[in-house]
Amino acid sequence: MSYLALARKYRPRQFPDVMGQDHVVKALSHALDGDKLHPAILLTGTRGVGKTTLARIIAKCLNCETGVSAHPCGVCSACTEVDSGRFVDLLEIDAASNTGVDDVRQLIDNAQYSPARGRYKVYLIDEVHMLSKSAFNALLKTLEEPPPHVKFILATTDPQKLLVTVLSRCLQFNLKRLPVAVIRDQLIKVLGDENIDFETAAVVEIARSADGSMRDGLSLLDQAIAFAGGKTLQRETVEDMLGSGGRQTLIEIIAALASRNGDQLLACLQKLEAQSPDYAALINDLSAAMQRIAVLQMLPGARTEDDDEALVALTSQFTPEDVQLGYQIAIGGRRDMPWAPDPRLGFEMTVLRMLAFQPEEAGSTGSMPPTGGGQARSSEPSSRSAAGGVSAAAPSTAAAAAAAGQRPAPSADMMPKLPPDASWPQRVEAMRIEGFTRQLARHCAWVSQVGNVVQLELDPQVRHVLQEDRRVELEAQLRLQLGDNIQLRINTAQEQVELASPAVLAKQAEIARQRAAEESIQADPVVRAFRDHFGAQIRPGSIHPLDS
Repeated sequence: MSYLALARKYRPRQFPDVMGQDHVVKALSHALDGDKLHPAILLTGTRGVGKTTLARIIAKCLNCETGVSAHPCGVCSACTEVDSGRFVDLLEIDAASNTGVDDVRQLIDNAQYSPARGRYKVYLIDEVHMLSKSAFNALLKTLEEPPPHVKFILATTDPQKLLVTVLSRCLQFNLKRLPVAVIRDQLIKVLGDENIDFETAAVVEIARSADGSMRDGLSLLDQAIAFAGGKTLQRETVEDMLGSGGRQTLIEIIAALASRNGDQLLACLQKLEAQSPDYAALINDLSAAMQRIAVLQMLPGARTEDDDEALVALTSQFTPEDVQLGYQIAIGGRRDMPWAPDPRLGFEMTVLRMLAFQPEEAGSTGSMPPTGGGQARSSEPSSRSAAGGVSAAAPSTAAAAAAAGQRPAPSADMMPKLPPDASWPQRVEAMRIEGFTRQLARHCAWVSQVGNVVQLELDPQVRHVLQEDRRVELEAQLRLQLGDNIQLRINTAQEQVELASPAVLAKQAEIARQRAAEESIQADPVVRAFRDHFGAQIRPGSIHPLDS
Protein backbone atom coordinates (compact mmCIF):
# COMPACT_ATOMS: atom_id res chain seq x y z
CA MET A 1 0.00 0.00 0.00
CA SER A 2 1.32 3.45 -0.90
CA TYR A 3 2.29 5.88 1.85
CA LEU A 4 -0.53 8.14 3.03
CA ALA A 5 0.49 11.71 3.86
CA LEU A 6 -0.06 12.76 7.46
CA ALA A 7 -2.35 15.60 6.36
CA ARG A 8 -4.70 13.01 4.84
CA LYS A 9 -4.18 10.28 7.41
CA TYR A 10 -5.12 12.55 10.31
CA ARG A 11 -7.87 14.52 8.59
CA PRO A 12 -10.76 14.92 11.06
CA ARG A 13 -13.65 12.51 10.48
CA GLN A 14 -16.07 13.92 13.08
CA PHE A 15 -16.96 17.38 14.35
CA PRO A 16 -15.23 16.80 17.75
CA ASP A 17 -11.96 16.15 15.87
CA VAL A 18 -12.00 19.61 14.24
CA MET A 19 -9.64 21.83 16.22
CA GLY A 20 -9.79 25.57 16.74
CA GLN A 21 -13.15 26.14 14.99
CA ASP A 22 -15.60 25.66 17.84
CA HIS A 23 -17.73 28.64 16.78
CA VAL A 24 -18.42 27.01 13.41
CA VAL A 25 -18.79 23.45 14.71
CA LYS A 26 -21.32 24.51 17.34
CA ALA A 27 -23.57 26.30 14.84
CA LEU A 28 -23.42 23.48 12.29
CA SER A 29 -24.06 20.81 14.93
CA HIS A 30 -27.21 22.54 16.17
CA ALA A 31 -28.50 22.95 12.62
CA LEU A 32 -27.83 19.31 11.71
CA ASP A 33 -29.34 17.89 14.89
CA GLY A 34 -32.61 19.61 13.98
CA ASP A 35 -32.26 18.84 10.24
CA LYS A 36 -32.46 22.60 9.61
CA LEU A 37 -29.22 23.13 7.69
CA HIS A 38 -29.28 26.13 5.35
CA PRO A 39 -29.29 25.07 1.67
CA ALA A 40 -26.26 27.23 0.84
CA ILE A 41 -23.24 27.50 3.16
CA LEU A 42 -20.12 29.59 2.60
CA LEU A 43 -16.93 28.57 4.41
CA THR A 44 -14.14 31.15 4.35
CA GLY A 45 -10.63 31.17 5.77
CA THR A 46 -6.97 30.81 4.89
CA ARG A 47 -5.56 27.61 3.42
CA GLY A 48 -5.44 24.50 5.56
CA VAL A 49 -7.85 25.51 8.35
CA GLY A 50 -10.54 22.91 7.61
CA LYS A 51 -12.95 24.17 4.94
CA THR A 52 -12.98 21.00 2.82
CA THR A 53 -12.85 18.83 5.92
CA LEU A 54 -15.95 20.48 7.37
CA ALA A 55 -17.74 20.11 4.04
CA ARG A 56 -17.09 16.36 3.97
CA ILE A 57 -18.23 15.95 7.56
CA ILE A 58 -21.43 17.82 6.70
CA ALA A 59 -21.96 15.46 3.75
CA LYS A 60 -21.62 12.48 6.09
CA CYS A 61 -24.01 14.02 8.61
CA LEU A 62 -26.64 14.56 5.89
CA ASN A 63 -26.34 11.11 4.30
CA CYS A 64 -25.48 8.77 7.18
CA GLU A 65 -27.71 5.70 7.13
CA THR A 66 -28.56 6.27 10.81
CA GLY A 67 -30.26 9.57 9.96
CA VAL A 68 -29.44 13.27 9.75
CA SER A 69 -27.51 14.37 12.84
CA ALA A 70 -24.26 15.99 13.90
CA HIS A 71 -22.88 12.56 14.88
CA PRO A 72 -22.55 10.28 11.83
CA CYS A 73 -21.78 6.66 12.59
CA GLY A 74 -18.61 6.60 10.46
CA VAL A 75 -19.03 2.89 9.59
CA CYS A 76 -21.97 2.76 7.18
CA SER A 77 -21.39 2.67 3.43
CA ALA A 78 -22.23 6.37 3.00
CA CYS A 79 -19.75 7.49 5.70
CA THR A 80 -16.92 5.26 4.49
CA GLU A 81 -17.44 6.31 0.87
CA VAL A 82 -17.34 10.00 1.81
CA ASP A 83 -14.11 9.41 3.76
CA SER A 84 -12.53 7.63 0.80
CA GLY A 85 -13.78 10.19 -1.74
CA ARG A 86 -16.06 7.74 -3.58
CA PHE A 87 -19.53 8.93 -2.57
CA VAL A 88 -21.43 9.65 -5.77
CA ASP A 89 -23.75 12.25 -4.22
CA LEU A 90 -20.84 14.40 -2.94
CA LEU A 91 -19.66 16.36 -5.96
CA GLU A 92 -16.43 18.27 -5.34
CA ILE A 93 -15.95 20.94 -8.00
CA ASP A 94 -12.78 22.96 -8.43
CA ALA A 95 -13.94 26.44 -9.43
CA ALA A 96 -10.42 27.33 -10.54
CA SER A 97 -10.71 24.75 -13.35
CA ASN A 98 -14.45 25.17 -14.04
CA THR A 99 -14.85 28.91 -14.19
CA GLY A 100 -17.21 29.32 -17.14
CA VAL A 101 -20.96 29.77 -17.32
CA ASP A 102 -21.32 26.49 -19.26
CA ASP A 103 -19.84 24.53 -16.34
CA VAL A 104 -22.32 26.14 -13.94
CA ARG A 105 -25.25 25.47 -16.29
CA GLN A 106 -24.29 21.79 -16.39
CA LEU A 107 -24.20 21.77 -12.58
CA ILE A 108 -27.65 23.37 -12.40
CA ASP A 109 -29.10 20.84 -14.86
CA ASN A 110 -27.72 17.89 -12.86
CA ALA A 111 -28.99 19.37 -9.58
CA GLN A 112 -32.59 18.73 -10.67
CA TYR A 113 -32.11 14.94 -10.47
CA SER A 114 -32.56 13.07 -7.20
CA PRO A 115 -29.54 11.67 -5.33
CA ALA A 116 -28.31 8.29 -6.55
CA ARG A 117 -27.43 6.82 -3.14
CA GLY A 118 -27.85 9.24 -0.30
CA ARG A 119 -30.49 11.47 1.20
CA TYR A 120 -29.02 14.72 -0.18
CA LYS A 121 -26.91 15.66 -3.15
CA VAL A 122 -24.08 17.87 -1.82
CA TYR A 123 -22.16 20.22 -4.12
CA LEU A 124 -18.80 21.33 -2.72
CA ILE A 125 -17.45 24.20 -4.85
CA ASP A 126 -13.88 24.94 -3.81
CA GLU A 127 -12.22 28.34 -4.42
CA VAL A 128 -15.61 29.63 -5.53
CA HIS A 129 -14.27 33.17 -5.95
CA MET A 130 -12.59 31.98 -9.18
CA LEU A 131 -15.94 31.70 -10.98
CA SER A 132 -16.59 34.29 -13.64
CA LYS A 133 -19.23 36.97 -13.14
CA SER A 134 -21.54 35.36 -15.67
CA ALA A 135 -21.14 32.00 -13.92
CA PHE A 136 -22.09 33.60 -10.61
CA ASN A 137 -25.17 35.18 -12.17
CA ALA A 138 -26.24 31.83 -13.60
CA LEU A 139 -25.92 30.24 -10.15
CA LEU A 140 -27.86 32.89 -8.22
CA LYS A 141 -31.39 31.54 -8.73
CA THR A 142 -30.41 27.98 -7.86
CA LEU A 143 -28.59 29.16 -4.73
CA GLU A 144 -31.66 31.06 -3.59
CA GLU A 145 -34.21 28.31 -4.29
CA PRO A 146 -32.40 24.99 -4.72
CA PRO A 147 -34.25 21.66 -5.02
CA PRO A 148 -35.10 20.20 -1.58
CA HIS A 149 -32.60 17.37 -2.02
CA VAL A 150 -29.61 19.67 -2.82
CA LYS A 151 -27.14 21.40 -0.47
CA PHE A 152 -24.46 23.81 -1.68
CA ILE A 153 -21.22 24.24 0.27
CA LEU A 154 -19.00 26.99 -1.10
CA ALA A 155 -15.40 27.37 0.09
CA THR A 156 -13.04 30.26 -0.57
CA THR A 157 -9.87 31.87 0.74
CA ASP A 158 -10.87 35.28 -0.63
CA PRO A 159 -14.51 36.15 0.16
CA GLN A 160 -13.98 39.80 -0.83
CA LYS A 161 -14.07 38.73 -4.48
CA LEU A 162 -17.55 37.24 -4.18
CA LEU A 163 -20.54 39.19 -5.43
CA VAL A 164 -22.76 40.69 -2.75
CA THR A 165 -25.71 38.90 -4.33
CA VAL A 166 -23.95 35.57 -3.68
CA LEU A 167 -23.05 36.43 -0.09
CA SER A 168 -26.65 37.40 0.67
CA ARG A 169 -27.88 33.94 -0.37
CA CYS A 170 -25.42 32.00 1.80
CA LEU A 171 -24.95 31.31 5.46
CA GLN A 172 -21.35 32.43 5.98
CA PHE A 173 -18.89 30.88 8.46
CA ASN A 174 -15.44 32.39 8.91
CA LEU A 175 -12.82 29.85 9.92
CA LYS A 176 -10.02 31.25 12.08
CA ARG A 177 -6.29 30.88 11.69
CA LEU A 178 -5.19 28.29 14.20
CA PRO A 179 -3.03 29.40 17.17
CA VAL A 180 0.47 27.98 17.51
CA ALA A 181 -0.55 26.10 20.67
CA VAL A 182 -3.38 24.25 18.88
CA ILE A 183 -1.14 23.17 15.99
CA ARG A 184 1.63 22.20 18.42
CA ASP A 185 -0.67 19.98 20.48
CA GLN A 186 -1.99 18.22 17.38
CA LEU A 187 1.52 17.61 16.03
CA ILE A 188 2.59 16.16 19.37
CA LYS A 189 -0.43 13.81 19.29
CA VAL A 190 0.43 12.73 15.75
CA LEU A 191 4.07 12.05 16.67
CA GLY A 192 2.87 9.98 19.63
CA ASP A 193 0.59 7.92 17.39
CA GLU A 194 3.45 7.43 14.91
CA ASN A 195 5.87 6.41 17.72
CA ILE A 196 8.44 9.04 16.76
CA ASP A 197 10.70 10.62 19.35
CA PHE A 198 10.87 14.40 19.30
CA GLU A 199 11.97 17.55 21.08
CA THR A 200 9.17 19.92 22.02
CA ALA A 201 11.18 22.88 20.68
CA ALA A 202 11.28 21.22 17.25
CA VAL A 203 7.49 20.81 17.22
CA VAL A 204 6.99 24.44 18.28
CA GLU A 205 9.23 25.56 15.41
CA ILE A 206 7.09 23.61 12.92
CA ALA A 207 3.88 24.98 14.45
CA ARG A 208 5.14 28.56 14.06
CA SER A 209 6.15 27.97 10.45
CA ALA A 210 2.69 26.54 9.70
CA ASP A 211 1.37 30.13 9.94
CA GLY A 212 -2.07 29.18 11.25
CA SER A 213 -2.66 26.23 8.89
CA MET A 214 -3.05 22.74 10.33
CA ARG A 215 -2.53 21.16 6.92
CA ASP A 216 0.72 23.07 6.43
CA GLY A 217 1.82 22.00 9.90
CA LEU A 218 1.20 18.32 9.12
CA SER A 219 2.93 18.65 5.74
CA LEU A 220 5.96 20.27 7.37
CA LEU A 221 5.95 17.51 9.99
CA ASP A 222 5.95 14.92 7.21
CA GLN A 223 8.93 16.68 5.64
CA ALA A 224 10.76 16.94 8.97
CA ILE A 225 10.32 13.22 9.68
CA ALA A 226 11.82 12.41 6.28
CA PHE A 227 14.59 14.97 6.82
CA ALA A 228 15.49 13.42 10.19
CA GLY A 229 15.79 10.00 8.59
CA GLY A 230 13.99 8.08 11.33
CA LYS A 231 15.99 9.66 14.14
CA THR A 232 14.72 11.85 16.96
CA LEU A 233 13.12 15.03 15.68
CA GLN A 234 15.43 17.76 17.01
CA ARG A 235 15.19 21.53 16.87
CA GLU A 236 18.46 21.89 14.96
CA THR A 237 17.22 19.45 12.31
CA VAL A 238 13.95 21.34 11.87
CA GLU A 239 15.73 24.69 11.69
CA ASP A 240 18.06 23.37 9.00
CA MET A 241 15.06 22.10 7.03
CA LEU A 242 13.05 25.31 7.38
CA GLY A 243 16.00 27.66 6.96
CA SER A 244 15.04 29.30 10.25
CA GLY A 245 18.28 28.58 12.06
CA GLY A 246 18.83 32.30 12.54
CA ARG A 247 15.81 32.71 14.81
CA GLN A 248 17.77 31.91 17.98
CA THR A 249 20.59 34.18 16.83
CA LEU A 250 17.96 36.88 16.28
CA ILE A 251 17.22 36.86 20.02
CA GLU A 252 20.93 37.36 20.66
CA ILE A 253 20.92 40.28 18.21
CA ILE A 254 18.01 41.92 20.03
CA ALA A 255 19.86 41.43 23.34
CA ALA A 256 22.94 43.11 21.86
CA LEU A 257 20.78 46.02 20.69
CA ALA A 258 19.28 46.35 24.16
CA SER A 259 22.75 46.67 25.71
CA ARG A 260 24.14 48.74 22.79
CA ASN A 261 26.95 46.19 22.54
CA GLY A 262 28.55 46.54 19.11
CA ASP A 263 31.06 43.70 19.56
CA GLN A 264 28.34 41.25 20.51
CA LEU A 265 26.21 42.41 17.58
CA LEU A 266 29.11 41.88 15.16
CA ALA A 267 29.63 38.36 16.47
CA CYS A 268 25.92 37.60 15.97
CA LEU A 269 25.98 38.89 12.38
CA GLN A 270 29.00 36.73 11.59
CA LYS A 271 27.21 33.76 13.12
CA LEU A 272 24.20 34.45 10.91
CA GLU A 273 26.36 34.58 7.81
CA ALA A 274 27.63 31.08 8.58
CA GLN A 275 24.05 29.80 8.96
CA SER A 276 22.87 31.30 5.62
CA PRO A 277 19.30 32.01 6.80
CA ASP A 278 16.42 33.53 4.86
CA TYR A 279 17.13 37.20 5.58
CA ALA A 280 13.75 38.36 4.26
CA ALA A 281 11.98 36.05 6.73
CA LEU A 282 14.43 37.06 9.46
CA ILE A 283 13.66 40.76 9.10
CA ASN A 284 9.96 39.88 9.37
CA ASP A 285 10.74 38.02 12.60
CA LEU A 286 12.67 41.06 13.84
CA SER A 287 9.65 43.30 13.22
CA ALA A 288 7.36 40.81 14.94
CA ALA A 289 9.73 40.56 17.92
CA MET A 290 9.82 44.35 18.40
CA GLN A 291 6.02 44.49 18.17
CA ARG A 292 5.69 41.73 20.75
CA ILE A 293 8.08 43.51 23.13
CA ALA A 294 5.96 46.66 22.81
CA VAL A 295 2.79 44.70 23.63
CA LEU A 296 4.33 43.01 26.66
CA GLN A 297 5.68 46.33 27.95
CA MET A 298 2.34 48.09 27.82
CA LEU A 299 0.09 45.07 28.50
CA PRO A 300 1.90 42.52 30.70
CA GLY A 301 -1.31 40.50 30.98
CA ALA A 302 -1.15 39.76 27.24
CA ARG A 303 1.64 37.23 27.76
CA THR A 304 0.84 33.73 26.47
CA GLU A 305 2.55 30.37 26.61
CA ASP A 306 3.64 30.85 23.00
CA ASP A 307 5.92 33.77 23.92
CA ASP A 308 9.62 32.99 23.81
CA GLU A 309 11.03 33.21 27.35
CA ALA A 310 14.25 34.82 26.10
CA LEU A 311 12.25 37.50 24.31
CA VAL A 312 10.08 38.16 27.36
CA ALA A 313 13.23 38.68 29.45
CA LEU A 314 14.30 41.48 27.11
CA THR A 315 11.17 43.60 27.57
CA SER A 316 12.58 45.36 30.62
CA GLN A 317 15.83 46.25 28.84
CA PHE A 318 14.20 48.53 26.25
CA THR A 319 12.49 51.86 26.72
CA PRO A 320 9.16 52.23 24.89
CA GLU A 321 10.75 54.87 22.65
CA ASP A 322 13.56 52.50 21.63
CA VAL A 323 11.05 49.75 20.82
CA GLN A 324 8.91 52.05 18.67
CA LEU A 325 11.93 53.36 16.76
CA GLY A 326 13.30 49.84 16.35
CA TYR A 327 9.98 48.66 14.95
CA GLN A 328 9.85 51.52 12.45
CA ILE A 329 13.43 50.84 11.35
CA ALA A 330 12.64 47.13 10.90
CA ILE A 331 9.55 47.92 8.83
CA GLY A 332 11.59 50.33 6.72
CA GLY A 333 14.27 47.69 6.24
CA ARG A 334 11.64 45.19 5.13
CA ARG A 335 10.38 47.69 2.57
CA ASP A 336 13.90 48.43 1.31
CA MET A 337 15.02 44.79 1.17
CA PRO A 338 14.29 44.35 -2.59
CA TRP A 339 16.51 47.35 -3.34
CA ALA A 340 19.46 46.19 -1.25
CA PRO A 341 22.52 44.88 -3.14
CA ASP A 342 22.15 41.64 -1.23
CA PRO A 343 19.55 40.41 1.33
CA ARG A 344 22.29 39.96 3.92
CA LEU A 345 23.48 43.53 3.44
CA GLY A 346 19.92 44.82 3.71
CA PHE A 347 19.38 42.99 7.00
CA GLU A 348 22.74 44.09 8.42
CA MET A 349 22.08 47.73 7.51
CA THR A 350 18.72 47.56 9.28
CA VAL A 351 20.31 46.22 12.44
CA LEU A 352 23.10 48.82 12.29
CA ARG A 353 20.51 51.58 12.08
CA MET A 354 18.92 50.25 15.26
CA LEU A 355 22.32 50.38 16.95
CA ALA A 356 23.25 53.82 15.61
CA PHE A 357 20.08 55.75 16.34
CA GLN A 358 17.91 56.21 19.38
CA PRO A 359 15.08 58.61 20.19
CA GLU A 360 16.04 62.09 21.37
CA GLU A 361 13.54 61.68 24.20
CA ALA A 362 15.75 58.90 25.56
CA GLY A 363 18.77 61.16 25.57
CA SER A 364 20.28 60.76 22.13
CA THR A 365 21.87 63.78 20.50
CA GLY A 366 21.99 62.16 17.07
CA SER A 367 25.55 60.86 17.38
CA MET A 368 26.68 57.28 17.22
CA PRO A 369 26.41 55.44 20.56
CA PRO A 370 29.35 53.52 21.99
CA THR A 371 29.87 50.18 20.30
CA GLY A 372 32.55 48.62 22.47
CA GLY A 373 31.97 45.28 24.13
CA GLY A 374 29.95 45.50 27.31
CA GLN A 375 29.50 49.25 27.17
CA ALA A 376 26.20 50.59 28.40
CA ARG A 377 24.16 53.34 26.79
CA SER A 378 25.64 56.77 27.45
CA SER A 379 22.53 58.85 27.12
CA GLU A 380 22.24 61.84 29.43
CA PRO A 381 19.12 63.91 28.69
CA SER A 382 19.57 67.64 28.34
CA SER A 383 18.29 69.52 31.38
CA ARG A 384 15.75 72.21 30.62
CA SER A 385 14.70 74.99 32.92
CA ALA A 386 11.08 75.74 33.81
CA ALA A 387 11.05 78.51 31.17
CA GLY A 388 11.98 76.00 28.48
CA GLY A 389 15.55 77.14 27.88
CA VAL A 390 18.54 74.84 27.71
CA SER A 391 20.67 74.81 30.83
CA ALA A 392 24.44 74.81 31.05
CA ALA A 393 26.38 71.74 30.05
CA ALA A 394 27.01 69.02 32.61
CA PRO A 395 30.28 69.14 34.52
CA SER A 396 33.33 67.65 32.93
CA THR A 397 33.27 64.68 35.32
CA ALA A 398 29.88 63.59 33.98
CA ALA A 399 31.06 64.10 30.41
CA ALA A 400 34.12 61.98 31.07
CA ALA A 401 31.99 59.24 32.55
CA ALA A 402 29.65 59.36 29.55
CA ALA A 403 32.61 59.24 27.16
CA ALA A 404 33.77 56.11 28.97
CA GLY A 405 30.38 54.51 28.28
CA GLN A 406 29.42 54.41 31.96
CA ARG A 407 26.51 56.05 33.76
CA PRO A 408 27.91 58.43 36.43
CA ALA A 409 26.80 57.81 39.98
CA PRO A 410 24.40 60.56 41.16
CA SER A 411 26.03 63.22 43.30
CA ALA A 412 25.05 66.62 44.66
CA ASP A 413 27.78 68.28 42.55
CA MET A 414 26.10 67.11 39.35
CA MET A 415 22.67 68.42 40.37
CA PRO A 416 21.75 71.98 39.23
CA LYS A 417 21.09 74.35 42.11
CA LEU A 418 17.39 74.72 42.87
CA PRO A 419 15.60 77.26 45.07
CA PRO A 420 14.01 75.85 48.24
CA ASP A 421 10.53 76.49 46.86
CA ALA A 422 11.20 74.88 43.48
CA SER A 423 8.17 73.29 41.86
CA TRP A 424 7.92 69.57 41.15
CA PRO A 425 8.33 70.05 37.35
CA GLN A 426 11.55 72.00 38.02
CA ARG A 427 12.82 69.23 40.26
CA VAL A 428 12.02 66.57 37.66
CA GLU A 429 13.84 68.49 34.92
CA ALA A 430 16.91 68.78 37.14
CA MET A 431 17.08 65.04 37.85
CA ARG A 432 19.59 62.80 36.11
CA ILE A 433 17.11 60.10 35.18
CA GLU A 434 15.91 58.57 31.93
CA GLY A 435 13.64 55.92 30.44
CA PHE A 436 10.85 54.54 32.58
CA THR A 437 12.08 56.33 35.70
CA ARG A 438 11.71 59.71 33.99
CA GLN A 439 8.27 58.71 32.76
CA LEU A 440 7.33 57.76 36.32
CA ALA A 441 8.47 61.17 37.59
CA ARG A 442 6.74 63.11 34.78
CA HIS A 443 3.38 61.44 35.45
CA CYS A 444 3.49 62.02 39.21
CA ALA A 445 2.12 65.07 41.03
CA TRP A 446 3.53 66.51 44.23
CA VAL A 447 1.19 65.98 47.19
CA SER A 448 3.13 66.92 50.29
CA GLN A 449 6.32 66.73 52.29
CA VAL A 450 5.75 65.92 55.93
CA GLY A 451 9.06 65.79 57.74
CA ASN A 452 11.30 63.49 55.74
CA VAL A 453 8.46 61.79 53.87
CA VAL A 454 7.62 63.02 50.35
CA GLN A 455 4.22 61.96 49.03
CA LEU A 456 3.52 61.72 45.26
CA GLU A 457 0.44 60.62 43.33
CA LEU A 458 0.70 58.72 40.04
CA ASP A 459 -1.62 59.01 37.07
CA PRO A 460 -3.63 55.74 37.07
CA GLN A 461 -3.33 55.43 33.29
CA VAL A 462 0.41 54.75 33.61
CA ARG A 463 0.37 52.71 36.81
CA HIS A 464 2.35 50.01 35.01
CA VAL A 465 5.54 52.13 35.16
CA LEU A 466 5.57 52.05 38.97
CA GLN A 467 8.12 49.46 40.02
CA GLU A 468 10.28 49.32 43.12
CA ASP A 469 13.63 49.79 41.36
CA ARG A 470 12.35 52.93 39.64
CA ARG A 471 10.93 54.31 42.88
CA VAL A 472 14.31 53.74 44.57
CA GLU A 473 16.12 55.55 41.74
CA LEU A 474 13.71 58.47 41.98
CA GLU A 475 14.12 58.56 45.76
CA ALA A 476 17.91 58.76 45.34
CA GLN A 477 17.51 61.80 43.09
CA LEU A 478 15.20 63.49 45.62
CA ARG A 479 17.76 62.91 48.37
CA LEU A 480 20.32 64.87 46.34
CA GLN A 481 17.87 67.76 46.27
CA LEU A 482 16.20 67.60 49.69
CA GLY A 483 18.53 65.64 51.98
CA ASP A 484 19.91 62.18 52.57
CA ASN A 485 17.11 61.09 54.88
CA ILE A 486 14.24 61.68 52.43
CA GLN A 487 11.77 58.80 51.99
CA LEU A 488 9.56 58.65 48.89
CA ARG A 489 6.05 57.23 48.80
CA ILE A 490 4.02 56.97 45.58
CA ASN A 491 0.30 56.23 45.55
CA THR A 492 -1.96 55.80 42.53
CA ALA A 493 -4.52 58.59 42.23
CA GLN A 494 -8.25 58.05 41.75
CA GLU A 495 -9.47 57.69 38.16
CA GLN A 496 -11.51 60.90 38.17
CA VAL A 497 -8.76 63.09 39.68
CA GLU A 498 -6.79 65.27 37.23
CA LEU A 499 -3.22 65.55 38.47
CA ALA A 500 -0.97 68.58 38.06
CA SER A 501 1.90 66.37 36.92
CA PRO A 502 4.72 67.67 34.69
CA ALA A 503 3.32 65.64 31.79
CA VAL A 504 -0.15 67.18 32.21
CA LEU A 505 1.26 70.69 32.66
CA ALA A 506 3.41 70.30 29.54
CA LYS A 507 0.36 69.15 27.58
CA GLN A 508 -1.68 72.11 28.83
CA ALA A 509 1.12 74.52 27.92
CA GLU A 510 1.30 73.02 24.43
CA ILE A 511 -2.46 73.41 24.00
CA ALA A 512 -2.22 77.04 25.17
CA ARG A 513 0.60 77.75 22.72
CA GLN A 514 -1.40 76.19 19.90
CA ARG A 515 -4.46 78.25 20.82
CA ALA A 516 -2.38 81.44 20.98
CA ALA A 517 -0.86 80.69 17.59
CA GLU A 518 -4.29 80.18 16.04
CA GLU A 519 -5.63 83.39 17.57
CA SER A 520 -2.59 85.28 16.33
CA ILE A 521 -3.12 84.06 12.77
CA GLN A 522 -6.83 84.81 12.89
CA ALA A 523 -6.10 88.38 14.04
CA ASP A 524 -3.35 88.99 11.51
CA PRO A 525 -4.42 91.91 9.22
CA VAL A 526 -3.02 90.26 6.10
CA VAL A 527 -4.93 87.07 6.77
CA ARG A 528 -8.09 89.04 7.48
CA ALA A 529 -7.67 90.96 4.21
CA PHE A 530 -7.38 87.71 2.24
CA ARG A 531 -10.49 86.36 3.94
CA ASP A 532 -12.52 89.54 3.38
CA HIS A 533 -11.54 90.21 -0.25
CA PHE A 534 -10.96 86.71 -1.67
CA GLY A 535 -12.98 84.47 0.62
CA ALA A 536 -9.83 82.65 1.68
CA GLN A 537 -10.03 79.96 4.35
CA ILE A 538 -7.39 78.71 6.72
CA ARG A 539 -6.79 75.01 6.24
CA PRO A 540 -7.52 73.14 9.51
CA GLY A 541 -4.42 71.74 11.15
CA SER A 542 -2.02 73.95 9.21
CA ILE A 543 -1.25 76.33 12.10
CA HIS A 544 1.60 75.37 14.39
CA PRO A 545 3.31 77.47 17.07
CA LEU A 546 6.88 78.51 16.38
CA ASP A 547 9.51 77.15 18.75
CA SER A 548 10.72 79.85 21.13
